[in-house]
Amino acid sequence: MDLEFSADLQRLREEVQAFVAARAPSVSRKAGVRSPEPDEIPLYRQWMADLFEAGYLGANWPAEWGGRPDRDPLEDFVVEEELARSNAPATVGQFGLAAGALIDFGTPEQQKTYLPHIRSAEHIWCQLFSEPGAGSDLASLSTKASWTEEERAWVVDGQKVWNTNAEVSDYGYLLARTDPDAPKHGGISAFVVDMKAPGIEVRPLREMTGTSDFSEVFFNSVRVPAENMIGKPGEGWKVATQSLVYERAGLAKNAFMVERALDDLVELARRSRRNGRPATEDATVRQQLARFRVRLRALGWGRYTTLTDTLRGEFRVESAPIGKIQFSELNLDIAAYALELLGPEGLLIEGDPASEAAGRWQDEFLYARAYTIAGGANEIMRNMISERGLQMPRDPKGR
Repeated sequence: MDLEFSADLQRLREEVQAFVAARAPSVSRKAGVRSPEPDEIPLYRQWMADLFEAGYLGANWPAEWGGRPDRDPLEDFVVEEELARSNAPATVGQFGLAAGALIDFGTPEQQKTYLPHIRSAEHIWCQLFSEPGAGSDLASLSTKASWTEEERAWVVDGQKVWNTNAEVSDYGYLLARTDPDAPKHGGISAFVVDMKAPGIEVRPLREMTGTSDFSEVFFNSVRVPAENMIGKPGEGWKVATQSLVYERAGLAKNAFMVERALDDLVELARRSRRNGRPATEDATVRQQLARFRVRLRALGWGRYTTLTDTLRGEFRVESAPIGKIQFSELNLDIAAYALELLGPEGLLIEGDPASEAAGRWQDEFLYARAYTIAGGANEIMRNMISERGLQMPRDPKGR
């Protein structure tokens, strides 16, 4: 599929490339979604502020909050693609989700209070959705918010988990159960939470990569003012699902990330030896690399299919799950095959002076499994494709 972009869009590509070259901060890079080091936070804040100011982020916001009414949806595609192609630092926090919720459901006062600070990157946000017992089945969440008439506030008690960047966030976008007697999707409400409020405890989780990029967050009688509810009581599920429209799908980033990984794998195969000869002279190795290349091409086709559907005003519920499965499983298989080529060297950790390349691939492999779970486990994604995309009978529960 060949898409022809206008001269204006081609100029935009060149503009973004020059912008990244001139403004992107130099920060440490690791596999996956990693929290910045403490001394890097100011660099990330400035980077996000620069992207907003240049119109590369937030162009789809209402004009009164800095968006552009004449924005061409293809501009978003070009910007996302070029940021991914250049391997520019990812943005920090869940500003897309939070801004989307505030734009569609927030009060004028909430919009005035929070949106300008999101654009300036003075405020970093985290997502407070998942719980130990409510991950893929988010509607089963049990964190509760109880109304106190005397204080005119909600009192929140419960626990959230897998909260990226919670330890450095200024505000949280929280889902909590406000009506335990309502159907589980209908008893949830959305809130803005000050992450420095009394009663909030953030505990970083140490992962098998050796880093702490996620946290668990505990709420112990945390007072949330009435004016911090986003939307109406019981609208939390609607607020959360609609705000996802504003979140970047990440398809370009994922596709380019896997493309770079595959290029590096090919180079590793050239340097590796099998039976005293370069591994690339082994037919089974060449066949495996070719299979990876075919799967990568399929992932790329999916990006353009999603784009053309969007331009036609169509939405396919199965598109995002298919892309997520393709990306996460290909990414994992590439990292696993790299360790196979490395043999005993694959046991070396990142930073080991004996083999810098080997350590990199172990880190890639350890993190790659997370992508098959984060954002909805692939098993759940397959159910969505089957039931919602193909209209097949629902999977029986409790078997």
